[in-house]
Amino acid sequence: MKKSILFLAFATAITCKAQQATVSADKINDSNTPLHLMKPEYKTPYGVAKVEEVKATMDRVLVFLEKATPTKVINKDTKAEITDYSKIDKNSLLERGQFRLASYEWGVTYAAMLLDAETTGDTRYTKYVTDRFTFLSNVAPYFEKLRKEGIVDPQMRQVLHPEALDDAGAVCSAMIKAQVAGLKCNNRAMIDNYMDYIMNKEYRLADGIFARNRPQHNTVWLDDMFMAIPAIANMGKLTGDTKYYDEAIKQIALFKQRMWVPEKKLFRHGWVEGMNDHPAFHWGRANGWAILTMTEVLDVLPDNYPGRNDVLNLFQEHVRGLAALQSGEGFWHQLLDRNDSYLETSATAIYTYCIAHAINKGWINSLAYGPVAMLGWHAVSTQVNAAGEVDGTCVGTGMGFDPAYYYYRPVHKYAAHGYGPVLLAGGEMIRLLKNTYPKMNDSAVQFYLEDQQTNEPIFKVK
Repeated sequence: MKKSILFLAFATAITCKAQQATVSADKINDSNTPLHLMKPEYKTPYGVAKVEEVKATMDRVLVFLEKATPTKVINKDTKAEITDYSKIDKNSLLERGQFRLASYEWGVTYAAMLLDAETTGDTRYTKYVTDRFTFLSNVAPYFEKLRKEGIVDPQMRQVLHPEALDDAGAVCSAMIKAQVAGLKCNNRAMIDNYMDYIMNKEYRLADGIFARNRPQHNTVWLDDMFMAIPAIANMGKLTGDTKYYDEAIKQIALFKQRMWVPEKKLFRHGWVEGMNDHPAFHWGRANGWAILTMTEVLDVLPDNYPGRNDVLNLFQEHVRGLAALQSGEGFWHQLLDRNDSYLETSATAIYTYCIAHAINKGWINSLAYGPVAMLGWHAVSTQVNAAGEVDGTCVGTGMGFDPAYYYYRPVHKYAAHGYGPVLLAGGEMIRLLKNTYPKMNDSAVQFYLEDQQTNEPIFKVK
């Protein structure tokens, strides 16, 4: 009986408080309350991110990937580990984790790990790269012997005998970066093998632009900007041979000629030589590969190198086009200019990285674009789950000439394309937060040229 009375009293009290809150809310008006200071109900976080929060998100991804990408050779039948590589034989293969060690997606991930080690000082990120690049270089000679005998492990085939730009460019670029950074991974022979394929063996059109014969004869893919050009530019930095710089600049100009849609300030995904009209589907991740390519090239070209300003001007125009299409949730859409297509993680992460990086480099203005990067990072951070997996990433995508193809591409947490971009975005956001002065003013994220010494919710700039 006493318990029933107590419960009734408690329930009554709760009801009264709810009624009071309702009455109180009803009494709020423009005369008695600063309504402009009310907190909006954002669907994704809003405000100035904290370095430690960004790092915690990145670390979850790192811990997950350490387990998800093992470095072991095993017997395919018994699953026993082979530690003496001289005993690698026809029954040997790389242990399968959730992701491949030598895919183009993982080339992005390795490069991101190097950036994160630099911006955070956390040697776990460097170790991740060193362990896997050293492993690949150590086992390569033994698998190459088998390959010549007609026995091929699919993962090692990509390394030893690339057959497409997807096999070569991104991993090559990351290996060059590792070597420039001073990592001792013994990858130079692999770099040279990759570069020989890119420069001398990949299919091209008559004017030299990289091309494929799918889905149509003589098709140019925007993706191939990234699959080739950053490696070429970074090879110039590694060797000092300017022919690589010249080739990188030439390729960007050729892609711009066919793929750039100036009225949208975006790139189309594909161009087919046999078409009279060229449909323009502005796929998010492909535009990501394009702006990431220009970022990489601008990083390594000397400041006054002929043609660099053309690349910089195109980069800045692309930023303008992209910034105008960011959604209110901070993400970009699968098809950038079609806001009924879904919000996608990998493209959002790439744009966040490139915009933050450009601010840090002084290529674009922090006042105009700092809030864009901040909002993008908040969106990206919501897609890293507690286990360190990245959600909301479009799976591998070919080329279509109708919108439904892009609208209905699946998303999956094991789509490898999301992990490197998320780590790139996080590492560069840490640098941005350390280099600039973001602060809330009148409930909006603003970037300032000097630290604003005030905690007022609304303030004037002195």
